Amino acid sequence: MSRVLIADDELHLARYLQVQLLALWPEIEVVALAPNGLEAARLIDELQPDVAFLDVQMPGLTGLEVAQGIEGQTRVVFVTAYDDYAVQAFDLAALDYVLKPIKTERLAQAVLRVQAALATPTNEPGPGLDQALQQIARGPAQPPLRYVRASQGELTHQIDVADVLFFHADDKYTCVQTAQAEYLIRTPIAELVSQLDPGRFWQVHRSTLINLAHLAGTRKDGVSRVFVRFKQHGRELPVSRAYVHRFKAM
Repeated sequence: MSRVLIADDELHLARYLQVQLLALWPEIEVVALAPNGLEAARLIDELQPDVAFLDVQMPGLTGLEVAQGIEGQTRVVFVTAYDDYAVQAFDLAALDYVLKPIKTERLAQAVLRVQAALATPTNEPGPGLDQALQQIARGPAQPPLRYVRASQGELTHQIDVADVLFFHADDKYTCVQTAQAEYLIRTPIAELVSQLDPGRFWQVHRSTLINLAHLAGTRKDGVSRVFVRFKQHGRELPVSRAYVHRFKAM
């Protein structure tokens, strides 16, 4: 029996998906319904389900950020109303990307892909995902983000992204850290990844995006965990195992 986790901040949609999955795939056990990204990440770490059906836009962490932090064998299917993240889903080796409102025929296709992937485990994207992504229309590429409007108390500031040391997700907000101060925005890390220049900003954790121009170096502790250090800030931030390879040449 395959074990399944469903994450969606709209409980009625999570329950609807549960009913549909059980009808199409009676052999599964739905081990949890997670109401937000932070709870989904915790439950995946704790329960190690075979498959996680993740909404993309959730409080705390997006579904993309949850997927980036998975370090076990849990496979991922994104079920979302948004088509803007299809290529990122492909990069995360998702088994499928199903758009809401969910159609039974489309979900049945996703179930077949999941079953095939679980029968022959692999680290490659699920069979047919590339064709599924080609069916999703995408707009023209946008120039990299240059400024962010961030709040500090009652004031709103326009900040040049060149001055940002790092972005760090914190519950419902993303912290914007410069050498002088900390600000808050509501844009999740997954959206910032797609908006910023990838040659200047690296994701090092599901909740952290750093500006390479302000990187002082890295530190490895006694159990081989890697941390990044900054030239103008004393805080160190952890690098998840999924991104450690980026620093091997440093």
